[in-house]
Amino acid sequence: MPYITGEQHAPDTTALPLTPPDPPPGDPAQRRGCLYALSQPPLMLFLTVIGALLLIAGVHDQFVL
Repeated sequence: MPYITGEQHAPDTTALPLTPPDPPPGDPAQRRGCLYALSQPPLMLFLTVIGALLLIAGVHDQFVL
């Protein structure tokens, strides 16, 4: 069965919207995003501990070994 291409098989692009759809209505507090998540104290505490461990390991590798 041969694969046939041509104008008659091209997708119709005239029906596609030119702008993105509007966000669904609702509470704006539920759509806060990534920066709101990064501002939470437990996550910041976790990232601080991980960063401190990486810093200690890096300093140890540079100056102690």
